[in-house]
Amino acid sequence: MRHQKKTIKLGRTAEHRKALLANQVCSLIEHQRIKTTLAKAKAVRPLAERMVTLGKKGSIHARRTALATLRQKSAVKKLFDDIAPRSAERNGGYTRIVKLGQRKSDSAPMAFVEWVDMAEVIEEKPAEEKKAKRKEAEAKPTKAESETVTPKEEEPAAKEEKPAEAPAPAEEPQPKKRRWFGRKSSEQE
Repeated sequence: MRHQKKTIKLGRTAEHRKALLANQVCSLIEHQRIKTTLAKAKAVRPLAERMVTLGKKGSIHARRTALATLRQKSAVKKLFDDIAPRSAERNGGYTRIVKLGQRKSDSAPMAFVEWVDMAEVIEEKPAEEKKAKRKEAEAKPTKAESETVTPKEEEPAAKEEKPAEAPAPAEEPQPKKRRWFGRKSSEQE
């Protein structure tokens, strides 16, 4: 019977599993949301929430404990400076798992793991960026239209030169093949 053995093994050795989960939590801290399999998401969640609890304590001992687990100074700094203060009023439940359905290649169930307090910030930024890009894209064609009148006259001259250069590129692919397969021979010479 497997009583009191709730560690999700993920088909890995203990060291590999610890490294995987630490990297997943660091990615979650850096990117605010990660896409992974449902089993990994369920394994990452307790570790991520434990790290936020350490971040809320804010002591040097808690910082060193988090650094021993995550092994990335930048992630620990962001955790203690940004993420933990935002979750100060919350008593647990800092992460959310959103199921996404099956992955096409192997039908593995996929999920997003994200911070509960960060959902609003993540959704607002892309909307603003898209609007700004559209405005810039609309402004650029008007400038390009005025500039394209003169380059059209220059393009035929450039096209005439390109056929003259066409035989030279036909000769270049052969040395590339020799170079790729001939690296050992060139090193021996």
